[in-house]
Amino acid sequence: MAALLFLAAALFVLYTLFGYPLLLHFLARRRSRPIQRAFQPRTVSVLLPVFNGERFLAAKLDSLLALDYPPGLIDIYVLSDGSTDSTAAIAARFADRSVHFQQLPHGGKAAALNAGLALATGEILFLTDVRQALEPGSLRALISCFADPAVGAVSGELIIRDGATLEEANVGLYWKYEKWLRKRLSALDSVLGATGCIYAMRRGLARPLPPGCLLDDMFLPLQAFFAGYRVVFEEQARAYDYPTSLDSEFRRKVRTLAGNYQLIGYLPQLLGPANRLWLHFVSHKLARLLLPFALLLLLATAPFLPPPWHIVCTAGQLAFYLIALGDPLIPGSFPGKKLSSPARTFVVLMAASFCAASILFRPKADFWVQPRVRG
Repeated sequence: MAALLFLAAALFVLYTLFGYPLLLHFLARRRSRPIQRAFQPRTVSVLLPVFNGERFLAAKLDSLLALDYPPGLIDIYVLSDGSTDSTAAIAARFADRSVHFQQLPHGGKAAALNAGLALATGEILFLTDVRQALEPGSLRALISCFADPAVGAVSGELIIRDGATLEEANVGLYWKYEKWLRKRLSALDSVLGATGCIYAMRRGLARPLPPGCLLDDMFLPLQAFFAGYRVVFEEQARAYDYPTSLDSEFRRKVRTLAGNYQLIGYLPQLLGPANRLWLHFVSHKLARLLLPFALLLLLATAPFLPPPWHIVCTAGQLAFYLIALGDPLIPGSFPGKKLSSPARTFVVLMAASFCAASILFRPKADFWVQPRVRG
C-alpha cells in the first residue's frame, strides 16, 4: 500500500510540475487562436482602490495621466478604503484632471471595487493597483484587444524589476514561469485570471464582488469567461513593480491561493462541464493547492518502500529539505547558494500553499497584508 501511495503522489507531483506545462505547450502550439487587434478608442473608467497609499499615489496618478490615450475618454476613480493617511490630500491635487476621489468606510478591496463599479460609466473598466507604474502604451494595447468581439477581458503583464539579491531574483523567476503558462493558456483560449495590477474588461460583463473576495482579478474576468468570452493575455500592456523578499511573497501567495479555495465556493462551475478549460483549471489551479499534501505523502511513505528504495527516497527528500532549510546560513558567494536558494524558494511557496487551506477556518480579513517592497 505504501508503495502505491508513494507512486501515486510521485506521478501527481511530476505531472503538476513538468507534465502539465509540457502538455499545455503542445496544445497551445497545435490549437492556437489568434486575437484580432485594432485600436478603437473607447470610454474607460479606471478603478484604483487605495488603502493608505500616500507613498505611491502621486506617482501612480502621474503614470495614469501619462498614458498614451485620448484624455477626454478616461475617468479615474480613486477609491479610498478607509485610508487614514494623506491619500485624500494627494488625490485632491489631481481633481482638475478627471480624477475623482471617493472616501469609503474601511471594508476591504472587494467593497471598494464594488463602489467603483457603481460609479463607473465607461464602456471599459481598467483595474489597477496603487504601487505599480504603467508603461505609457499599456492601456492602448489592452483596448486594442477588444476589437475582437470574442474578447471579454484582457490581462496585462507584470514586470518585476531586477532584484538585488538571489532571493529576490528567484521570486522574479517564479513570475516568469507564471507568465510562460499564461501566454500559452491565452493562445489556447483564455487565462484563468488576470494580473491584478493591470487588467481591463467590458463593463457590461462585470458583476459585484462577494464580500471579502480575495481575488478580484480572477472573479471578475471569470464572469466574462462564463458568459462565453475569452480572457486573454496582452504582453504589450506592462506594469512595473519593485522586487519583493521571499517572506513578502509567502504572505502574498497564501492570500492568492486561499482565494482559489474561495473561488471554487463562489463559482462551483469551475469544476464542472460548464468550464471549457476544466482540465487546465484542475491542472494549474487545483493541483497547486494539492501539491504540498502530495509532497508530504511522498515523505511519509518513503520509509516504508522496499529496500533499497526506502533509503534512497527518504534520504533524497530529507537532503533537499535540509538544503532549503540551511539556505539562510549559506553565504551569497558560496557556489552552493545557486542550488540552496531555489530550493528554499520552492519550499516556501509550497508552505504558502499548505497554509492557504487555513481559509477554511480563519477570517478572510487575516489574509490581507501590506507587502514590503524595496524601492
